[in-house]
Amino acid sequence: MAEILLSLTIIGVVAAITLPSLTGNINERTWNTQRKALYARMSQAISLMPSLNGFGTFTEGDSSTSAVDTAAETFVSNGLAKVLKINNICDYEHLEDCGFASNIIATTGSKAFSSFPTTLYEFNDSFSKSNTYVSKTDNTKAAAFETVNGESLIVYYNPRCISDPKSTWEHSLQYSQPLMCANFVYDLNGNKGPNTVGKDIGFISVLYPTDSVVVAPVPMPTNAAPGYTNQPDAVKLCRNQSDDTRLPNKEELMSMFYNKKLLNLDLTSYWSGTLASSPENAWTLYFVEGYISDGPKMNGSNVRCIRR
Repeated sequence: MAEILLSLTIIGVVAAITLPSLTGNINERTWNTQRKALYARMSQAISLMPSLNGFGTFTEGDSSTSAVDTAAETFVSNGLAKVLKINNICDYEHLEDCGFASNIIATTGSKAFSSFPTTLYEFNDSFSKSNTYVSKTDNTKAAAFETVNGESLIVYYNPRCISDPKSTWEHSLQYSQPLMCANFVYDLNGNKGPNTVGKDIGFISVLYPTDSVVVAPVPMPTNAAPGYTNQPDAVKLCRNQSDDTRLPNKEELMSMFYNKKLLNLDLTSYWSGTLASSPENAWTLYFVEGYISDGPKMNGSNVRCIRR
């Protein structure tokens, strides 16, 4: 009997140690599967829309202060809902009615926002920069919706988004803000926990109104290096950080900028893995202003890797 009790005790101790890890691994695999499925459905839906800009009605007034009454909500109801199965649509005053938690935990473990932002400027104040080269995007109100699969999404919409100027970048177009048409923050399981970025919380960004690019990067929680690194070494750092990590491409890096408060990315500049005008240059993005630059790969920038 003593031997049986001892064996049961040992089994109980081992179970107590391994069960949380096992449960965490199961949750991680479930979230990864759900995340990929949601990204596939959103990508397919966006590809079926003829153009992503121009939805909604603008209020009159100074573009720096006026709001767009119906842009995001109309984008969902008159655009996205025609190509994606949606159960419920909520306006900016009732975001939680679509199953979205009010408190979201950033990748660092702290709250991303004291209360969830209801406008584009609140979500990322870089859209309101007064610099004359920054897009004159109006401060659109957010909207939310639920999918038939149970995901909750909030959308921040830019009805005046522009196409990628590609190799003909002019100084006035070298900011990433005008290129964003829609940015979705998703919760894979509604109000259920852990409501943490990188787990059940993530984001999907859509750039360019036609020939749109849809990206859903899952950044690592910390930088790959403590300081500035050149771009070739940045590529190596991401390869060595984990078996399934890499440097984000240009659009993925812009998506990380749009969602910088969810990631607590507050340093100056970050490398992308996308080469630019020549093999010696690569794209880097400055997270204070949103400026995206084609610069020498041997310059220094910060490194934040993403999962494949």
